[in-house]
Amino acid sequence: MTAERLLAVRLEVADGIGVIRLDRRPVNALDVEAQADLHRAAVEAATRADVEAVVLHGGEDKFSAGADIREMAGMSHSEMLVHSERLQAAFTAVADIPKPVVAAINGFALGGGCELALTADHRVCGRDTRIGLPEIQLGVIPGAGGTQRLARLVGTGRAKNLIFTGRALGAEEALDIGLVDEVLPAEDVLPAATVWARQFVGGPALALRAAKQAIDLGAGTDLRSGLQIERALFAGLFGTQDRAAGMTTFVTSGPGKASFTGR
Repeated sequence: MTAERLLAVRLEVADGIGVIRLDRRPVNALDVEAQADLHRAAVEAATRADVEAVVLHGGEDKFSAGADIREMAGMSHSEMLVHSERLQAAFTAVADIPKPVVAAINGFALGGGCELALTADHRVCGRDTRIGLPEIQLGVIPGAGGTQRLARLVGTGRAKNLIFTGRALGAEEALDIGLVDEVLPAEDVLPAATVWARQFVGGPALALRAAKQAIDLGAGTDLRSGLQIERALFAGLFGTQDRAAGMTTFVTSGPGKASFTGR
């Protein structure tokens, strides 16, 4: 909490897991202040040594309705040029967290809410979830990474269909096209996301970071360049204590017996 207001987005840490919690009622609309809070929480999660995996969570009945349209409606072109840079920076900060990130999605994840879910490495949603990018119905396009991350996740054809129409998907259709990874009863979403995150606590943090970097950076380039990225990150891990522990323990005791320190 700041001296002036409650944070609309905050980081809560327990047992190695950081929960980035959206808490701007009634629909977790991401106004300018919430975007700043999101950026701050993402940077904190990225840099805290006691955070080894991250859960994005909006609550038991909603994830996020996206940007605050009332706020955006009054912005001029010149104001949006400045604001859009901050907007994208907040979401990019979440995508750049060098740790496994899972989105726990209940209710609706629309517009910026969907774009925030797209920054995660894994998405768990409730059976009542509605997810999509309806910006076209406002005469604009997604501006917080939706046109880029959705296309990379589900393919350009499906992304164009969803963005051109602005329609929201139900949970099962989202699962069918790969937009989400698990569909569960609403009450099981956060526990399942937490279980997914917990498997990485105490794991090889540097290797996990390198794996995420290799996949994310490689997805935006050609195969040859991606292989060069992979080779550099792979070789770099041979300078870590975790690699030495993992390989030595494998040779002496078999797989799955190593203890990692993140160094």
